Amino acid sequence: MAFDPLQERGIPLDRQLRDWRELHRTPIDPDHADPYTRCRIITMNGIEVEAVLFSHHLARHCPDEELRRLLAQVRAVEAQQQKAVNWLLPGVSSVLETTIAYEQVAVDLTAWVARMEPDPYLRQAYEFGVLDEVDHLYRYANLYELIEHREAEKIVGDVTEIMPGRPTHLQHRDPVDDVREAYDRGRTEPLSRLHALTIAATEQQTMNYYFNAGPQQLEPVARRLYQEIGMVEEQHVTFYESLVDPGQSWWERLLNHEYNECYLYYSFMETESDPEVKRLWELHLGMELEHLRLAAELFRRFDGRDPDQVLAPALPPPVTFEPNKAYLRKLLAAQAGWTTLGTGYAPGAHERFERRRDAVMDGGKPASEQVIDDNRRVSGQEYRLETAGPRPV
Repeated sequence: MAFDPLQERGIPLDRQLRDWRELHRTPIDPDHADPYTRCRIITMNGIEVEAVLFSHHLARHCPDEELRRLLAQVRAVEAQQQKAVNWLLPGVSSVLETTIAYEQVAVDLTAWVARMEPDPYLRQAYEFGVLDEVDHLYRYANLYELIEHREAEKIVGDVTEIMPGRPTHLQHRDPVDDVREAYDRGRTEPLSRLHALTIAATEQQTMNYYFNAGPQQLEPVARRLYQEIGMVEEQHVTFYESLVDPGQSWWERLLNHEYNECYLYYSFMETESDPEVKRLWELHLGMELEHLRLAAELFRRFDGRDPDQVLAPALPPPVTFEPNKAYLRKLLAAQAGWTTLGTGYAPGAHERFERRRDAVMDGGKPASEQVIDDNRRVSGQEYRLETAGPRPV
């Protein structure tokens, strides 16, 4: 039978606090872990960070002191979950190695969501955005070979290809062309809401990471590349968050956040290959079921509706990290040269796009191109991982 989180009993809130020993988990082995285990860890860190930040914003708009206390209790648990999850990443990994893993998440998670998205407009948004991420992975992989003299295959394995996507220098769009049309909360399918929340949260995580990771680089080309791609990641947050209907009440948003956490923890519990990590997903699912129950009570109280009116009657099929090679190659062949125009898309550059790009570049070569030139000069060729044949464009 399908799993319905609204009908499941979770761990009572007063039993969810953990001590330092319980929070500390053995990190994954960077040399032997399944690349998709690392991807699931990065994804859930982004989801938990979004949960904490959303709760803080809700509390700042909530005049009821009793409700602020309840939010603080749940938020403290979410913060512990974030620490337990993110600390699974190995401390021996360099900032650049973690960056490559972040971009692998962006490529394969966004591609999977695009494949599963039922709404054509939303699906097109994910298809467009993922080609930016394909290129970011390629640029960082070349930087990795250039300055650490290692190949990114040791991080991504053989499940994700590394090749040029939509060139990063063609991603510096005018901000007004990054705002999409929001879905209609009264008509969109519940799965579409979950997809939009997930991708917005993971892109926000990448944006936040680059805020801090860029200045930690020593080499000038690395600092410039993080700066360039970091600006694009802020565009991506604008792009994806604008898909969410802004007319939802705070309590409906809280309900969707908690339901999405249940969905993702359940998905990863079902698909995780590492037994220790799987146990953590199961534990956190038990906690999130109680958070969802509390959010459902608040939704009934303040929105006067039953959660079944906005949530799926049971969880959709699990979110799955899996290779998307053929799908991405098909998108590259069809859409690599596209840009955005208004809330739609254009097959090539237009006046507003060119004006913005020229202003940003000011006649200089972007770091995203310089890093490829530098790696060709030092390594003899650029780095690619094309396991399914030459790039289709």
